[in-house]
Amino acid sequence: MVEKIQVAVIGAGLGGICSGVKLKEAGIDDFLIFDKNPKVGGVWHENNYPGCACDVPIALYSLSFAPSINWSHLFPRSAEIQAYVEEVAQTFQLTSHLRLSQGATKAEWNEELRHWKITTENGDVYEAQSVVAALGQLNRPAWPDIKGRDTFAGPSIHSARWDSSVDLKGKRVGVIGAAASAVQLIPEVAKEASQLTVFQRTPNWVTPRGDREITAEEKAMLMTQPEAAMRVGAASRQIVYDNADYFFWQVFEWTKEGRDAYTRIALDLLNKQITDPELRAKLTPDYPIGCKRILITDEFYPAMMRDNVSLVTEGISAINPKGVETADGELHEFDVIIYATGFETTGWKWSMDVVGRGGAHLNDVWSDAPEAYLGITVNDFPNLFVLYGPNTNLGHNSIIFMLEQQVGYTVAALKAMKDKQAQAMVPTKEAQKRFNAELQEQLSTTVWADPHCNSWYKNADGKITQNWGSHTRGYAEATSTVELDDYEFLS
Repeated sequence: MVEKIQVAVIGAGLGGICSGVKLKEAGIDDFLIFDKNPKVGGVWHENNYPGCACDVPIALYSLSFAPSINWSHLFPRSAEIQAYVEEVAQTFQLTSHLRLSQGATKAEWNEELRHWKITTENGDVYEAQSVVAALGQLNRPAWPDIKGRDTFAGPSIHSARWDSSVDLKGKRVGVIGAAASAVQLIPEVAKEASQLTVFQRTPNWVTPRGDREITAEEKAMLMTQPEAAMRVGAASRQIVYDNADYFFWQVFEWTKEGRDAYTRIALDLLNKQITDPELRAKLTPDYPIGCKRILITDEFYPAMMRDNVSLVTEGISAINPKGVETADGELHEFDVIIYATGFETTGWKWSMDVVGRGGAHLNDVWSDAPEAYLGITVNDFPNLFVLYGPNTNLGHNSIIFMLEQQVGYTVAALKAMKDKQAQAMVPTKEAQKRFNAELQEQLSTTVWADPHCNSWYKNADGKITQNWGSHTRGYAEATSTVELDDYEFLS
C-alpha cells in the first residue's frame, strides 16, 4: 500500500527537525521525516570521535526558536548537540512524524500526476507532493586514494565512522590528515597513545577558540531567572552573530586590513604555543588566511608539542601491512591508523537518487558544477527544496542561521503554490542562471577566487560551488521573499 503525504522531509538532522517544526507552525501537519539512522541528529549522531565538538559557539549553533540550558561549554560537544536535537523533536511533538532507520533511497518525480514517489531502504513507497532534502553535505567519509590502503594489518578508523572498540592506550597511532576533525581528535588521542604521528599535507591557519565551561552559577541563572536569561541570551546571540558576520568582510573579501589582522592573530597563537622553530615552520601556511577553512582550537598546537607526538610533512607513497611509507623511503610502523580526511563534498553524491523531469538524475546534474536557485530549488526538479545546498556553506557565522532562512523560504514557497492553486513549482532556467551568475560575480572578490587557493570549496575547474558570496544578512534578504516571476507554476 502506498502512503500519500503532502511533504516528505529527507534527513532528521537540525535542518530536517527545523523543517518539521516550521511545517507544523504553518498548519502543514501531513508530513514525514525519514532518516537512515536510528536516532535524529544527522551529522552529530554519526560523528563521535574523541574531542568532537562544534567550532561555532552555542550562542549561534542552536535554533533561534528553541533555546536550551543543557550545555557544558561555550562551544558545544557532539553528544550534547545530539541530545539537543532529540530534545527539540520531543518538545515540538515531532516523534509521530519520524521514520527512523528508514532512509530514502530514491525520489522520482511523476510529471503527469505532479508528485514525488519516495522509495525507502526497506522497500516502502510513499507519494509526496513536495520533498525537503535535508541530507546535508558532511556525512560521506572521504577515504584517501593511497596505494595499499586496505593492506594495513591493524585497525583503520575514519574519524566520521569512529570505532570506540579499538583501544588506543599505549598504541603507536598514525593520523592521516591535519584539518578540522584532526585538530579536535589529535589532542585526545595523544593522551592515550604511546606514540602519535601526524601526517600533514598542507598546514592550516589556526585561531584561538577561547572555549570554557559554563559555570554552575550561569546554569542556575538560566533555570531560576528564565526571563533575565532569555534577555541576556538574545543579546549575547546578537553580539556573537554581528561579530561573525563582520568576519566575512574582514577575512574573506579582499580587504588587506582584515586579512592582516587575522593573520597576525593566527601567527601570534602559533608563535606562543609552538616554541620549536622547525615545527613552527612546518605548521606555518604559505597561502592567504581564509583561502581554506580556518581552524578554531586552543588544544592542537600544545598537543603537537608533546614528547610523544611527531609531525611528518613528507608525502605518503604507500601503506603496507606494517604502516605508512613516505616519499623519503621511511617506513612508519603503527598499531592503528586514523583517517581524519574529511568528507566527500564537491561530488554531491547523495545517498538518495533524485530523478526529476525528463529522467534527469540530480547526482548527474550536480556532478561537475552544482547549481541551484538560492541554493534551495533546482530547475527540472519541481517541488524539491534543498537545505544546505550549493553555495550555501559558510566560512564564517553559523549554518543554523542559513538553515532557518531556507526552511522559512520553503514554507513560504509552499504557501505561494497553494495560493496560486498550483500543484507544483520549479525555478525557471533563466532565474537560476541569473542568480548564479550574480553569485559568482560576488565570489570573484573573495579570497577563495585566488587561483593559487585550492580547497574543497571549489570544483576541479576552480568554480566556487560551496560557499555563499556575502554576509549572511545578504542571504536572509535574498530569501525573504518568494519572487513568483522566477518560477514556473504547474497546475
